[in-house]
Amino acid sequence: MRPSIYIARSLSLATVLMALGVSASLDDPEIVIETTFPESNPFGHVVNGERNQILLLVENKSDKNVTLQSVAGSFHHSETGTLIKNTSSLAYGIPLLEGSKLQIPYSFYSEFKPGDLRLNIWLEHTVDDDKYRVTAYDSVVTIVEPEPSWLDLKLLSTYLIVLAAFAGVTYTAYNAYVPSQKPKRKRPTQVSAPIGPVTASGSSGYQEEWIPEHHLKKTKGKKTKPDSVAVSEESSSEANGTEGTRKGKK
Repeated sequence: MRPSIYIARSLSLATVLMALGVSASLDDPEIVIETTFPESNPFGHVVNGERNQILLLVENKSDKNVTLQSVAGSFHHSETGTLIKNTSSLAYGIPLLEGSKLQIPYSFYSEFKPGDLRLNIWLEHTVDDDKYRVTAYDSVVTIVEPEPSWLDLKLLSTYLIVLAAFAGVTYTAYNAYVPSQKPKRKRPTQVSAPIGPVTASGSSGYQEEWIPEHHLKKTKGKKTKPDSVAVSEESSSEANGTEGTRKGKK
């Protein structure tokens, strides 16, 4: 078989495949998507650690009703196009009639080093039982860190925890290596109250329960008469003396 026959057959096969691809592309419903960032993000920056939002204005220019199934995306290297990470997929299930428009939001998160990355976002929709994918956004974006704020509760709580830990370590080290130089005060001895009723004895009215026993024995041994008794004895002795003198004169 001649080589020209192989060439002819190859060309005819390529022509058939191209025709099939053109017919398939012509059969796809015409869906036009306009993607914009919110007004709060005019430069289209992607902030790490925050929810980034992008708005998709979907227009159905076909003569068929379609159903918007989901939106997803991926990050790629800005120069080589190597896939880095896929973003989360958000399901909708919203019908879109022919000739109508609908704006849908899509949110995603980023945790990359600051720099430039290519962001690719696509929309999947269905017509009857056929599923189609349309590219919604494909461009280089700048990854940035969030701006610091003094009203950030997470940052403030972190500062408070660090300060509390530092204060605790400092206080412990101070007590361990710098002993206190203040003299210790002696506490006054407390006298316990007597148990039971307190009785007073003697003319002076002192309380015997507070005096040791050996002192009480000495005091009882040297007990003297009261003044009133001594005065009465002297008066009685004088009276007896006078009576004796009177008897003698008689």
